[in-house]
Amino acid sequence: MNDSLAGMLEAAQRPVSRSRRQFLHATCGAAAVGVLGTARALSASPRQRVIVDNDFSGDPDGLFQLAHHLASPSVEIPFVIGSHIHVNDFLDPTAAQPENAAARARELYATMKPGPRPPVVAGRNAALSADAMPELNEAAGRIIGEALRTDTALPLYYAAGAGLTDLAVALMHEPRIGRKLTLVWIGGMEHADLLPGVPQRRDAEYNLTIDLAAARWIFNRSDVEVWQVPRNVYRQLNIGYAELDEGLRPAGKLGAFLIRQLERVSRRMGANFGETYILGDSPLVTLTALQSAFDPDTSSSDYVVRPTPRLAADGHYEVHAGGRPMRVYRTIDTRLTFADMFAKFARSGL
Repeated sequence: MNDSLAGMLEAAQRPVSRSRRQFLHATCGAAAVGVLGTARALSASPRQRVIVDNDFSGDPDGLFQLAHHLASPSVEIPFVIGSHIHVNDFLDPTAAQPENAAARARELYATMKPGPRPPVVAGRNAALSADAMPELNEAAGRIIGEALRTDTALPLYYAAGAGLTDLAVALMHEPRIGRKLTLVWIGGMEHADLLPGVPQRRDAEYNLTIDLAAARWIFNRSDVEVWQVPRNVYRQLNIGYAELDEGLRPAGKLGAFLIRQLERVSRRMGANFGETYILGDSPLVTLTALQSAFDPDTSSSDYVVRPTPRLAADGHYEVHAGGRPMRVYRTIDTRLTFADMFAKFARSGL
């Protein structure tokens, strides 16, 4: 032991004088105030409203998205819609898909610490007919009511991770809401000119075919601004089981619940999925709750702006030069998305 170290140890062992104690107390108190002040400064408050619409009884990626949105203080969720998928769909072959979706969302609520618990409503239980005017259901009525609110200046986003049935019904009954919200949609086929070096797929895209008539109404006949995350882009949200296991473990009951949902799909499919899963609905959080601080926008995810194409009867795009501007995303900031998701889940799970 050298002399300087011995001196330091001796000084540390001497009784602390009253004036020194006062100094240390004041210093620690100031540090605590500084930490608390920083925590308050970093506590977000709502900057936008987000209506969440997803098939929670189907692919579990919607449950990851919903939990992530619920844990995000920068969004205010007025209500959540549980929506239908395909008739006799392998993920939920029952005749009560919207009710099952709503029930699954409420199960998710029960795994999270106290916080915002927006009402969950079941959407329409069938795709639209191209020729008939649908009745106004509860979910569509709520969409109209929220879009026409005059007591808030928060912009309204419609975050859809499956079909677009209920939004289309709302627009048919009240076209004025088209200019009062932005649709962020996980769905639609690839855009051929945005696939450099990648062969274009020709098969139908899952979310589009849930309700093609609804998607065609929104693209072809409404004036809603669309932010589209097409199939090739939402498939970028590919994550390994090892990372999922590691990231969900600190989330307690929430993490265990989400893992069970992935296992449910694996058992139902009876297939070997390898060691990754696509959380394709997570961009709904990235593009709303995780917008940038200054000049709020989706600054870390790449997109192009182009005229909204018309959707053909087979779901392919038809160029429409006079179409309203829409965003087509080309990349999603997956680092931000997954890092934020796991951090919030660790804090939010019971």
